[in-house]
Amino acid sequence: MLKKLLQLYFRLSFRSKRFFWLIFILIIAYILWQLFHPNPNKWTKIGEFGIKVPLKYEIHGIDVSHHNGNIDWDKVSEVDEDNVKINFAFIKASEGTSIKDKDFEKNWKETKRVNIKRGAYHYYIPWRDPESQIAIFTKMVHLQQGDFPPVLDIEENAKRSDKLIIADIGIWLRKIENHYGVKPIIYTNQNYFNKFIKGNFESYPLWIADYSKENLTLYDTENLHIWQYSKKGNLPGIKGLVDFNSYLKSEGQFEMLSK
Repeated sequence: MLKKLLQLYFRLSFRSKRFFWLIFILIIAYILWQLFHPNPNKWTKIGEFGIKVPLKYEIHGIDVSHHNGNIDWDKVSEVDEDNVKINFAFIKASEGTSIKDKDFEKNWKETKRVNIKRGAYHYYIPWRDPESQIAIFTKMVHLQQGDFPPVLDIEENAKRSDKLIIADIGIWLRKIENHYGVKPIIYTNQNYFNKFIKGNFESYPLWIADYSKENLTLYDTENLHIWQYSKKGNLPGIKGLVDFNSYLKSEGQFEMLSK
């Protein structure tokens, strides 16, 4: 067999031999990268999800809104792929001063029924009045023991000074904390974390959306609890793509992060 391969190789043209060696080098480089590339978060491709999951973390969840359509929460709660289960779900409740997510009530009740830890989030619009954004959220969301704290979703900017935006964010956070008796969670991305949160609201639990990193070494904060690492996952019970998250701290801290 080896003799035939060598005969075939020597019959190749000079250009073909160069191509052969290029492919050979690439294959060896890939094998070496797989063997020696550090993988501290144990990223593993899970076929049913269609994405890699950081199996270093044992607590996994999703976040949803009406964009995910009619969800079969029984199927979601039954997921157990490579020992990955859906332990929690964050559900969109409101946006700005007037938008109520049409599927919030159903998703809120269903997650409770199937025993998935639930949380509600408000999509913050920085050019709208924070008081009105507080009002719409508190009218919709009634937390029970064991629910996550309220979530402020910050991923928009405005033609206003950073100082004014930070001040309004502070109003929302403080008044929501007074209303529910628990510190809200802040959801944001790297850009808005650096712009609005870092140095201003780092005492609040942080949920970061970062799809481009294998780890989160850029975030120097002890309050980083949740990592949204993909928005392109698949899950039984949900049509289309869904956001995937992992809880980064211990199971005890996960249970304590509650209303």
